[in-house]
Amino acid sequence: MKRPIRILYTIPNFITAGSGRAMMNVVEGLDRDAFEPSVCVFRKGGKLDALVESLDIPLFEARFTAPAFPRWAFPRAAWEAARPLRVRRFDLIHSFHYDSDYSEPIVARLAGAKGWVYTKKNMGWDKRWNLRSSLAAGIGAQNRDMLRTFFAPRRLARKVRLIPPSVDERRYRPDPAARAKVRARLGIPDGAFLVSCVAHLIPVKGHPTLLQAAAELPGLHVVLAGREGDADYARGLRRQAHDAGMAERVHFTGEIDYVPDLLAGSDAMVLPTVPRFRMEGCPVAMLEAMACGSTCVATDIPGARDVVETGRNGILVAPEDPAALIAALRELESSPGLGERLGREGRRTIEDGYTMEREVRQYEEMYRGILD
Repeated sequence: MKRPIRILYTIPNFITAGSGRAMMNVVEGLDRDAFEPSVCVFRKGGKLDALVESLDIPLFEARFTAPAFPRWAFPRAAWEAARPLRVRRFDLIHSFHYDSDYSEPIVARLAGAKGWVYTKKNMGWDKRWNLRSSLAAGIGAQNRDMLRTFFAPRRLARKVRLIPPSVDERRYRPDPAARAKVRARLGIPDGAFLVSCVAHLIPVKGHPTLLQAAAELPGLHVVLAGREGDADYARGLRRQAHDAGMAERVHFTGEIDYVPDLLAGSDAMVLPTVPRFRMEGCPVAMLEAMACGSTCVATDIPGARDVVETGRNGILVAPEDPAALIAALRELESSPGLGERLGREGRRTIEDGYTMEREVRQYEEMYRGILD
């Protein structure tokens, strides 16, 4: 019987959890008769460590990259970084590292891997990404803008596949009971129009635009659920809410463990991402909201525009445009039937094209193609 393909998944850590959850959607769904996964992190201590181990998947710490400088020391540093990987004899290595580091594919080759692939998760690009991509055997791009902007050259186009992230549609699903449950939990009036924003409190997420819009919609309550990744930015948001006289209507929850309930119980989920910063490839929170049947209002940026079609399964608005966001939320608040229809179509969009099974099968095909 042919032995399973040994594949290593690399990610700096599971502490921030967002990228780690996206990676684990792939790892969990693998055909374990055909693939034998392991996970390597720079540092343990994240929320998903226990999940990896509960799946009987080896999890170990190692530096799977090497410092590029000084140049003369790089060969030895790469060889040493490859040592703990080499003894485990992996066939393939799949990186979910967000950085443009190009030493990782070299370390993978020195470790004896037959191929190294990576998932492009953000819209950042510099000359190091060209080298990283040239050294890859396969690339998973998360949106169509990446294909046009980064991977148009033939030498890269032949190795890239459009593989957007997935969402666990069994965990994230419509739940009529969530509406009352979330409002009771957060002390929000039963009849209030509730808008959620599930995103870390960092500038790229564009929360100030949402708060500007909320200030003009007196009946609206906003839940900002996410870790304070930038303390000054978070303080500025609280100050903005206070100065606008809506501190009672803006709820800062921090990271929460009831995201599916929050999304299923919200009238809308807003992602006001700012495009001038390095953007994520395809916002997973947007997919999760659509899976829960919540109407998604997102800025018109790469990734979001692949998924959301205004008037069919959600609403796209111009970035940093409070007036456009006000108009969209006002229409949803005054037309409950519209939000229900967009929510149903959003759920159907996830079921048709963004399931874990679909993403896993695409990567499995990539792996087999590389080894063949």
